[in-house]
Amino acid sequence: MAQNDLDGLYGDDVIRDHHRNPRNSERLESPDIVADAVNPFCGDEIHLQFNIDGNGRVSDVGYEGVGCAICRASGSMLSKEIKGHTLEEAEEISTLFQDMMKGVEPTDEQAQLLGDLTSMVGVLAFPIRIKCALLAWTALEDGISDYRRN
Repeated sequence: MAQNDLDGLYGDDVIRDHHRNPRNSERLESPDIVADAVNPFCGDEIHLQFNIDGNGRVSDVGYEGVGCAICRASGSMLSKEIKGHTLEEAEEISTLFQDMMKGVEPTDEQAQLLGDLTSMVGVLAFPIRIKCALLAWTALEDGISDYRRN
């Protein structure tokens, strides 16, 4: 039964599409922000690069992911959802996503802001996979913090 449930999670069209066809999968040449995260226990890796325009918005994103479908799909979705947002808005999306991964149901307005990310709610049925879904978001937060310090 659990395997069938897991098959259903990986069968989610949005997750499967982002895993098979990652968005923004090119490495940026001279990024303003570089963010990497690795989970040594399972081998998942996320590598993100961001350019920030003159208005403080994420103008370009580069994303590379290695590991399970959940980790890779989450990174791809992150790269799609934060493009065009300010760093503050990206942090808001990150907080909403992390709260959702803790079981907090987003409001309709928050779900609209999360976009495709709401499809990841199915991960909650598999607690061991939550870290996979959150790895890219950890990288994002670390990258923004480093950028602000420098």
